[in-house]
Amino acid sequence: MNKSLHFFAYLYFFLYFWGVKKKIFILIALCCIGLYVQAETKEARELMKHEVRLGWGDQLFETLIWHNPTNIIKTMPESYRYKYNENHRYFQHIWAEYQNRYLSWFSYGVMVDFGAVAWDEIMRNGRGQEMSRSKNHFFYNLTIMPTINFTYFHHEYVNLYSGLGIGMDINGGTESNAKGHKTDLSAAVNITILGVSANYNRWFWFFDYGGMYALKNRDTIFMAKSRMMNAGFGVRF
Repeated sequence: MNKSLHFFAYLYFFLYFWGVKKKIFILIALCCIGLYVQAETKEARELMKHEVRLGWGDQLFETLIWHNPTNIIKTMPESYRYKYNENHRYFQHIWAEYQNRYLSWFSYGVMVDFGAVAWDEIMRNGRGQEMSRSKNHFFYNLTIMPTINFTYFHHEYVNLYSGLGIGMDINGGTESNAKGHKTDLSAAVNITILGVSANYNRWFWFFDYGGMYALKNRDTIFMAKSRMMNAGFGVRF
């Protein structure tokens, strides 16, 4: 068990420091390896009513929306000043979920998800030269939602499932909204289009494909197609 925990800890840091494409490759490879471990039988699974999962999810949406500027002004007078957001750090999604198995194919529970992005705020003059830098800028999304899962295929080596979660997102950080508030609330939805789990006795690992959304209105969107891919491990008891 300790070796398994160490493996997933090393895997997390490995994925964090690699690029997005390499993360995708590793997650798919992990899923394929999982097909070769022995899964518990459907009857044994029905006896284990409780399930706890710990997962990691990507911040592809945040990476596409909040990124370093591609055009720094260098043609204005030296007295000109403009503030840029640069050096974004993406801390990905870390989440935990509890599920209670009501039927062999249906379970319900609750999930808590946390993701954050930090950046430097840099003042540059009209020649593009850095005048000042502030590193303590960030925002986060804390999502809490009830969830349901449907396991529609159970095989000796692999389970396939889909899921849905609807709840609340708490968005906060160093920035203020139009009303001057640094914390805002919105509706949140998480969709698991396809999930694959491979089991070894009570322990298992999984790979999910789907997306998390959080929006207050059409002009205030905190997440859209974020956490598109998830990987992690869990235990049933």
